Amino acid sequence: MTAQQNPSLASFTGDANPYGGGDPYADYRAADLPFTQYANLADRRLGAGVVAANDEFFAQRENLLVPEPAEFDPEHFGHKGKVMDGWETRRRRGASAGHPWPTEEDHDWALIRLGAPGVIRGIVVDTAHFRGNYPQAVSVEGAAVAGSPSPEELLADDVKWTTLVPRTAVGGHAANGFTVSAEQRFTHLRLKQHPDGGIARLRVHGEVVPDPAWLTALGTFDVVALENGGRVEDASDLFYSPAAHTIQPGRSRKMDDGWETRRRRDRGNDWIRYRLVDRARIRAVEIDTAYLKGNSAGWASVSVKDGEQGEWREVIPRTRVQPDTNHRFVLPEAAVGTHARVDIFPDGGISRLRLFGSLTEDGAAHLAARHQELGG
Repeated sequence: MTAQQNPSLASFTGDANPYGGGDPYADYRAADLPFTQYANLADRRLGAGVVAANDEFFAQRENLLVPEPAEFDPEHFGHKGKVMDGWETRRRRGASAGHPWPTEEDHDWALIRLGAPGVIRGIVVDTAHFRGNYPQAVSVEGAAVAGSPSPEELLADDVKWTTLVPRTAVGGHAANGFTVSAEQRFTHLRLKQHPDGGIARLRVHGEVVPDPAWLTALGTFDVVALENGGRVEDASDLFYSPAAHTIQPGRSRKMDDGWETRRRRDRGNDWIRYRLVDRARIRAVEIDTAYLKGNSAGWASVSVKDGEQGEWREVIPRTRVQPDTNHRFVLPEAAVGTHARVDIFPDGGISRLRLFGSLTEDGAAHLAARHQELGG
C-alpha cells in the first residue's frame, strides 16, 4: 500500500515570502495534522538517527531530527554560504551547457533509522525558513530491516522499500503533512528531495510495535514506556508540555522535558491515561518529579484497569510527592491490566512514570500475533 494525502489536510506549494524581519515564524504555513497525536518515531530521544545522506553541503543531515523547532539567524553565514538549521544540499546541475538543468530523475536522499519500529500514521516534512531553497517535491519510502544495518546494507538491492509518500510537490517555510495508510511495521525510512534543496525537520508519527522476543527475554520491563509500545491515550491538560514526555526514555534533563499543567483555580485535579504495551502484571512503580521544583504535583495516585470495559482499581493511593525526586513503590501484589492512569493533585506535573512488570500469557500471545501480522 502507498500513502494518500488526506484531502482535508492543507497542502502547500511554491515559495514563501522573503524574510522581512521580526518573528521568522510569523508567516509560517501550518495546518491541523490529526496524526500528530501519535508519538514521533523519529525522535532522537528514542534513538533515531540519520545514518547517511548523499549530500549535505550547506547543512548537516542530523539537523532533520532535532526535537526543537528550527531556528533562523539572518546574519549567520559561513564559508559555504548561509547557515541553515536543517538538511540542505548543493544545487544540482545538468550534464552540459546544452542541458544545464537537472533531469526528472535527479534527487538527493537521506536514510533515517527510526528510534522505535512501528506503524506510521503520518509524516511531516517541515521546510521552516527554507523560503526559496526548499525542494520542488519530496517522497518517502519505508523498509523493515532486522538488526542494525549499515548504510551499504540498507542500499542493497535485496532490501524491499515501500512507498509511504509518493513524489509530491511541497511549499517553502511550511509544515507539509502527509497521512500514511500502509499497515506495516517499519524500521527505516528513505527521504528523497527532488531535485535538491533543504528540509528543516522530519517528524514521523505512529505507533510503536516492539519486538516480542526482546521483551520476553527481558522478562520484567517498563510496560508503559514509549520505546516498549506504551502510549498516552488522553490527558486533562497539555498547556505547557506533552503528556507523552512522561514515558520517554531516560530521566528528565530539564523542566520542559516532563509534563506540567496550568494552575488550577477549581476543586478538580489533572491526570494522564495510558495504554500499556499489552496486558501485563505490574509489580513496581516509579513517579519521578525531576526538575519540577516549585511546580511539581502535590500528591499523586496510580490506577489500573483490565480491558476497555474494566473498572479502574487504585494500586497506589493518593500519596504526597516531593519536588525533584524519584519515588519508588513496590506493590503488595501484582496488578493485572491493559491501561493505567496517573492522577496528580491538584495540578503541577511529573516528569516520568514507570510501571515495571511482565506480560501475561495472553498479552504476550497478542503482541506476538500483531508483530507477525505487521511483517515483523
